Amino acid sequence: MIINLAMKSHLFPQTPLLIITTTFLFAVTSFASDKPRKAPPTKPANEYAAFDAHPNEKVTVAVEPCDDPKDCDFFRLPYIQHGFIPVRVIFTNDSDTALSLDDARMQFISINNDKIPAATDDDIQRRLFSTKGAAGKKYPLPLPLPPITVHDKPVDKQITHDEEDFGFKSTTVNPHSTLAGYLFYDVRQLNDHPLKGAELYIKMVNTLPDKDGNKKQLFDFNIPFDKWLAAQSSQKPAASTP
Repeated sequence: MIINLAMKSHLFPQTPLLIITTTFLFAVTSFASDKPRKAPPTKPANEYAAFDAHPNEKVTVAVEPCDDPKDCDFFRLPYIQHGFIPVRVIFTNDSDTALSLDDARMQFISINNDKIPAATDDDIQRRLFSTKGAAGKKYPLPLPLPPITVHDKPVDKQITHDEEDFGFKSTTVNPHSTLAGYLFYDVRQLNDHPLKGAELYIKMVNTLPDKDGNKKQLFDFNIPFDKWLAAQSSQKPAASTP
């Protein structure tokens, strides 16, 4: 997009060179700061504080939210400060049959029964960089030519890189394996303690189709975040008595 802007600069010489320079420097800075990042190692789902185990189906699902930026500073962007709760969802499949998450629905259910789906990349971009930034900046051309739109591409890359590094690498949970990924939930409209009394509700997890095309839907999973909150409280040092 910088190249296109430079190619058309002779059509609108009133556009300051500073705009082009600033856009270029922003792109270079974002690229230079985008170093490889790693989330904490994934454990089997039943080793987390909050999980729901289905012994008959031999599948366990756990959640590990992050409500403090210091605890998930591997992200490239300040999601928590902008009203999102990152939630790591961990699937452990101890059965002999592979599972599919293609049709799965993973909803954040608040204490007031608000049903919040996982945010899309567009949802995150609109919040973090404003509607104006997501829509791009328009630069006028001499009439009758329409204005051109310049998008801040490095912004999109930060979001998509986080998704590539920390999201689900696949929608298939192989037998005797664990698959995990982060999802982001927009809780800005909830109270100051959105995790309290809330849960993650997961439905429509299926087995992969067999040779006859048949598949089985697993029972729904309900994982209360209060389990995670209780574990966090127990890990905090007790206040000393004077």
